[in-house]
Amino acid sequence: MQYRKLGKSGLLVSEMALGNWITHGAQVDDTTAQACVDAALDSGITTFDTADVYSETRAESILGESLKGIRRESIELCTKVFHPTGTGHNDKGLSRKHIMEACHASLRRLQTDYIDVYYAHRFDSTVSLEETFLAFSDLVRQGKVLYVGVSEWTAEQIKLGAALARELRVPFVASQPQYSMLWRVIEAEVIPACEREGIGQVVWSPLAQGILSGKYAPDKPIPEGSRASTIAGSPFFERLAGQWLRKEVLQAVERIRPIAQESGLTLPQLAVAWVLQNPQVSSAIIGASKPEQVKENVKAAGVTLDTEVMRQINTILNGVSEFDPSKTG
Repeated sequence: MQYRKLGKSGLLVSEMALGNWITHGAQVDDTTAQACVDAALDSGITTFDTADVYSETRAESILGESLKGIRRESIELCTKVFHPTGTGHNDKGLSRKHIMEACHASLRRLQTDYIDVYYAHRFDSTVSLEETFLAFSDLVRQGKVLYVGVSEWTAEQIKLGAALARELRVPFVASQPQYSMLWRVIEAEVIPACEREGIGQVVWSPLAQGILSGKYAPDKPIPEGSRASTIAGSPFFERLAGQWLRKEVLQAVERIRPIAQESGLTLPQLAVAWVLQNPQVSSAIIGASKPEQVKENVKAAGVTLDTEVMRQINTILNGVSEFDPSKTG
């Protein structure tokens, strides 16, 4: 495992992070969750990503329990605030009230005194940025949050947030967008804006919701037990994964498999390694429903893909990958 600076901050993060979206408290039992966390630690992963809304707050609690006994200073623990965590009218958004209450609740569930990176999970157009960043500023001053980040904000929103962060002396250092060789919408605007502001990318879904795992073959049924087989009825997940379950996309992915093999990698390892070639990416978040997946995916750490491999991938995915920056968020 290698470690990279998060933007221009002094914080080092593992270039691969373990996330527990849709796994802890949902797809896997607590014993398996513990095994995945242990496998991550054994592999050199020190950065762990969760959110209060994941599995209706259970994901935070399970992660906190799984990390009990680990020297706190040896890991980077990250979570998020925005989405509803209760039924009250103030149990959502980026108001001062919700941020403060959500942070304290996350600290209790994670069994920690502080959060390394606290993300605004989405942009809140109903609350002034001043109110949001003043709340973040106070949490930083209190030592409950060390650094601040945002997830799925547009370039303009990031620019405005960064200006306020400078004024309030808030260490705004991270952006957490979706990014993969299929989903490249951040390249045109978000990444340049973040580079100017010294903000690093901690990207989610480098396997494009599992499409780049190679599990899905064109003209064949969706495998039982796969992520795509479990998303029926969820508009959010159907939109994310369903957009890639097209014949032309799956055929293109199949054409990438030999490139992975020639590079001595599996297709998922190539997908993660591809994301990590971008110098603005500080860390790529991987998910796992079994410890073996962690052990396999971390083999992408430290891999350098040559320019010819990158060119071949771009050629194969020409007309398939999404680049439209308006789709951010």
